[in-house]
Amino acid sequence: MWYAIIGQDVPDSLDKRIAARPAHVARLQELQNQGRLMLAGPFPSVDAADPGAAGYSGSLIVAEFPSLAAAQDWANADPYVAAGVYAQVRVQPFRKTFPQ
Repeated sequence: MWYAIIGQDVPDSLDKRIAARPAHVARLQELQNQGRLMLAGPFPSVDAADPGAAGYSGSLIVAEFPSLAAAQDWANADPYVAAGVYAQVRVQPFRKTFPQ
């Protein structure tokens, strides 16, 4: 089943985000290589593709896991969690409807 993982950044997380990004992206690449990643990306803090110093307010990952518990375990092990980028992470089931 698909699961949405929504990470909410702590204030002023940009430096922590930049430092932890290579490890975070490597885990996403692994999901993609396994055919389990639907989409992933950050939420810019301002209305711009490149928010510059404003940074990001969080992230969204939609990926396939065998269970909610497995998705939660994967999310809890994210380098952004370990680095203190995320203030909180929410994981919930996701059902893709469109595009078909």
